[in-house]
Amino acid sequence: MQVTTKAIVLTALKYGDNSLIVKAYTLSDGLKSYLLKGVLSSKKGKVKAAYFQPLTQLELIAVHKNKGTLESVREAKTSYHYQTLHSNIAKNAMTQFLAEMLSNSLLEEEPNENLFNYIEAALQWLDTESQIANFHLHFLLSITKYLGFYPDSKNNSFLYFDLLEGGFTNKPSLNPVIQGTNLNYFKTFLGINFDAIHTIKMNKTDRQELLKSLILYFELHLQGFRKPKSLVILNEIFR
Repeated sequence: MQVTTKAIVLTALKYGDNSLIVKAYTLSDGLKSYLLKGVLSSKKGKVKAAYFQPLTQLELIAVHKNKGTLESVREAKTSYHYQTLHSNIAKNAMTQFLAEMLSNSLLEEEPNENLFNYIEAALQWLDTESQIANFHLHFLLSITKYLGFYPDSKNNSFLYFDLLEGGFTNKPSLNPVIQGTNLNYFKTFLGINFDAIHTIKMNKTDRQELLKSLILYFELHLQGFRKPKSLVILNEIFR
C-alpha cells in the first residue's frame, strides 16, 4: 500500500556498497524500516542520502507491505528544515544521543499520533533555542508518558524515588532509587515545561548522575532496551 506520511529518522546504516537501511518513526504506522537501494551512488532522483541524518523530519511517499520486511521509499523531502540541530556541536551530540535512545525505545509498528507530535515539536524547540543543557533530561522524562511508565507523582514529598516501582517512597529497598540532591532536580523536571528548563542550575556531575538514573529507568521498564553508546560523547560536550 502506498502511503504519504511524516517520518522522523532514527538510524541509517550502510548496506552493501551504495544502499542504506533506515529506521524511522512514522506518523502513519509507528516504527518502520526501509531499504533505500542505490541511494549512496545516486545524485539524481527523489530520494537523497542527505535526508537521512538522525532525527531529520521528513515527508515520505512509501510503500508499506506490512509483512515485517524492509519497506521502500519512492519520494522523500524534508518537512521541517533544521537551522542548528546538525551544525551546532552541542546540539549534534544531543541529537545523536536522543536518536539512539528513541531507536532503543520505540518498538511498535502502530501509529501513535500524540507521541509523534510530541517528538516533532520537541525537536523543533531544540533547533530554535540556545540554552539546551537540560533538554535531554526533560525530553526523556516526558516521553515516558507515551511509553507507559511516567513517574507516579503521588507522595512526592517522600525521600526516595523507586526506579523499579516508578513511584516515591520513604523507605529505601533493594531497588535502585533516586535520592538527595538529584531527587530535588528530578521533582523539578516533573513540574515544568521546556521553556523553564534553563532555570534548573545543575553542575556536570549532578546532570550526569540524573541522566544515568533516567537511562536505568528506561532499562527497567522497556524489555530489551540497550544503553546508548553515544552517551560518552554527550557527557564530554555538556561539562
